[in-house]
Amino acid sequence: MNGSESTSKKGWVILLVVIAALVMFYVGGVNAVVTKQEACRAAWAQVENAMQRRADLIPNYVEVVKGYMAHEKEVFEHVADARAKLAGTLKQASNKDEEMAAYREFEGAFSRLLVVVENYPNLKADQTFIRLQDELAGTENRIAVERRTYNEGVRNLNTHIRKIPGSFFASRKGIGPEKYFEIDEKAKEVPKIDFGSPDAKKQ
Repeated sequence: MNGSESTSKKGWVILLVVIAALVMFYVGGVNAVVTKQEACRAAWAQVENAMQRRADLIPNYVEVVKGYMAHEKEVFEHVADARAKLAGTLKQASNKDEEMAAYREFEGAFSRLLVVVENYPNLKADQTFIRLQDELAGTENRIAVERRTYNEGVRNLNTHIRKIPGSFFASRKGIGPEKYFEIDEKAKEVPKIDFGSPDAKKQ
């Protein structure tokens, strides 16, 4: 084998190594973006599950409190309408913007119901009500946990695709930034109800 043939083979080897490295770099970059996107989708699915669980508890909750506040028809109607809208968006696999908006509307309606409930301290003696309160509190905490997980996934994805080379691979796959799931300030200020002091409610 003469020198020219040896040089030629080395050149081909180097070229193949470079091509292989570029292919691996491209595949790795695409996989990284897709993985982050799928993490966001999985986290959002858990948010949906928690929201659905909370919506499922509302009819039983309303039925219990109706026995003490039957004349609060308008409040119950608002809660029922908001719950139906939320359940509909979740069932129809609507886009996330619609689901987030429906949940915020539901939270607003339910918070108004909680304000009214404060005026009925005798509810604290109802064991079914107490159990539902605990379940609702648990699901709300679960939603908060899943929302934080989802928002963290969104932050990771959005940060990645705003940088180079992540932005290049994201554009190749048509992957754009995701929206954070933020709760409106009014919804964050849902009243904290203390059923342990009936006298306090009468003041």
